[in-house]
Amino acid sequence: MHALGIAHEHGRHHSENRNSREHLVEQNILSENNLIAARNRGYFEAKSVFVLNMVSSPGSGKTTLLEKTLFNLKSRLPIAVIEGDQQTDNDADRIRALEVPCTQINTQNGCHLDAAMIHHAVKKMNLQGNSLLFIENVGNLVCPALFDLGENKRVVLISVTEGDDKPLKYPYMFDSADICIINKIDLLPYVDSKIERIRDNALKINSNLIFFELSATVGTGIDRWCDFLCDQVKKING
Repeated sequence: MHALGIAHEHGRHHSENRNSREHLVEQNILSENNLIAARNRGYFEAKSVFVLNMVSSPGSGKTTLLEKTLFNLKSRLPIAVIEGDQQTDNDADRIRALEVPCTQINTQNGCHLDAAMIHHAVKKMNLQGNSLLFIENVGNLVCPALFDLGENKRVVLISVTEGDDKPLKYPYMFDSADICIINKIDLLPYVDSKIERIRDNALKINSNLIFFELSATVGTGIDRWCDFLCDQVKKING
């Protein structure tokens, strides 16, 4: 009995030490990331580049929304895009087809972009002043919540097909976001989700969220979204 008790205590302390080490490593990684993110932010501010970090689950419609947004805005102000995916250049090719500068980052096994990746990507880009930079993050609502990239606004995209409790399932992402886009509203007649419930659940997590309700496929709500972005670029230019 005594021996079993000792073994149990040893196992518990071993587990606590491992968890403590893992927590320390995570804190060090995030601290280093935040330092690089601050440098990124300083660079963007110096060039008057307004930066959006777009996050969502896979299939929410980020790339389609980005295409519609770029088509609407590319004649109104300078725009560039950083595409984040684990594999392939498929989304970047869709953006380049619109004749918008686009840099691809493949994270391989990684589930998110980080500030260092953005720093290296930006060094290869010729960002214009008084411009807009979209960063389309890897499709994931967990890991990207922890990593500041140096953006002005973090935009979380949710489609009505994902259910209206998504904000409650992924609170850290919605808490870290500035803007919530509710996409695919053209499908509302065919799903059980309600926009009011999505908004209410998101506001339970983050009462400061700005909302846009739209359909990237049909185009509903795109004009309001694009006008908002133009206003943001004007504001950073004083």
